[in-house]
Amino acid sequence: MPQATYEFPHGFLWGTATAAHQVEGRNTNNTWHDWENQPGRIKDGHRSGLAGDWWGGRWQEDLDRALADGQNAHRLSVEWSRIQPSPGSWDQKAIDQYLRMVRGINQRGMTPMVTLHHFSDPLWLMEMGGWEHEDTPALFNDFSRKIVEALKDEVNLWCTINEPNVYIFGAYVDGSFPPGKQNMDTAFAVLCNLARGHAAAYHTIHEIQPHARVGIAHHYRSFKAARSWLPLDKLVADSLSKIFNSAFPNVLADGTLNFIYTKEKIPEAVNTQDFFGLNYYTRDMVKFTLSPGGFLSKRFLPKDAELSGTGFIANVPEGLSEAIKWANGYGLPIMITENGVEEPDDKLRPRYIAEHLHQVWRMLNHNYPVQGYFYWTLTDNFEWERGWTQRFGLWKLDETTQERIRRPCADLYAAICKENAISHDTIQKFAPKALAKLFPE
Repeated sequence: MPQATYEFPHGFLWGTATAAHQVEGRNTNNTWHDWENQPGRIKDGHRSGLAGDWWGGRWQEDLDRALADGQNAHRLSVEWSRIQPSPGSWDQKAIDQYLRMVRGINQRGMTPMVTLHHFSDPLWLMEMGGWEHEDTPALFNDFSRKIVEALKDEVNLWCTINEPNVYIFGAYVDGSFPPGKQNMDTAFAVLCNLARGHAAAYHTIHEIQPHARVGIAHHYRSFKAARSWLPLDKLVADSLSKIFNSAFPNVLADGTLNFIYTKEKIPEAVNTQDFFGLNYYTRDMVKFTLSPGGFLSKRFLPKDAELSGTGFIANVPEGLSEAIKWANGYGLPIMITENGVEEPDDKLRPRYIAEHLHQVWRMLNHNYPVQGYFYWTLTDNFEWERGWTQRFGLWKLDETTQERIRRPCADLYAAICKENAISHDTIQKFAPKALAKLFPE
């Protein structure tokens, strides 16, 4: 078997990604805290509680672990409801806390990437209508200006909005996210306002920091026809991809938002990305159906793929290559801002990480401009409507005692980060099930 090494470019960013509500704990002034306290909203009645206790200072030891494992970057988000607890008021202590966090990342020799909006909204904003309200893009811009002014000396990489497509589908299509509505017209209106909010923040960031790099973190879901010979299956798979994958990035490229049967011009959004933040987890197989709901489609995970702990994710690393090729169509440098798999142990995760990173290397070898990779996530966190039932962390978290327990996958990722490469010896030692695929005889 070949003793090869897949080397990554000098300066490649290796990190993990986190989100404020999922790791900070004690977030009580936002929509997700309210959602958690409504019966039946979160699986098994779970609540975030202390989460990973980052607001209590545990971010320091977690980042120390990341640094010791060779990571040179970290993506985190800031919580709008902490920074602006009520209309017109700003909490300087919260701003200073975030300044300490990003300064701490820099002091460790790591590169911070900061996300301004990662699913959670202030309660006061939701009470006035949230992202349905015409004033929300301007309010988001005010918040963005405040935090960017505060962090500008420490941060040069910004994501304005995380997964706008997931946000609108969760909050306004299937109702699993707050405010739990199911209305396609409202979903379209919110998507328009998210685009306006992103565009305003993009221009504000560049006003404050002309050389900053700004993008979104966009979720790409691979949709494939279940029956390749049936045109209707291909039609609905392509339609889902246009709605879910392409609508938002397209408006940031050409200023036109096409969403199902509706179109709107948002000219201020044209060319408002400096890099393409790409989140990828899995693939869906798609069948045409006349059953109500689901956009004339039935979706399911590939039957021949290995599944994650709760059957939420299928291991389809080729889907990441597909996602990179697709994102490259926008002509921007690419950051893999999220990629990961959930399970309570490490039966699949080492193989998943190794095989997906091998796909990143393959695309780099074909001159696709991927500049970094952020694994989701550093320690187990509160996974939104799925609560604590899914474990994505390189480190296991006991949310009751706050104990961190190192998983074997952390050793694999550390070896890759430190070597800036995927070596035969590393895979043989830490992910032997991936050996035959990565290093075939």
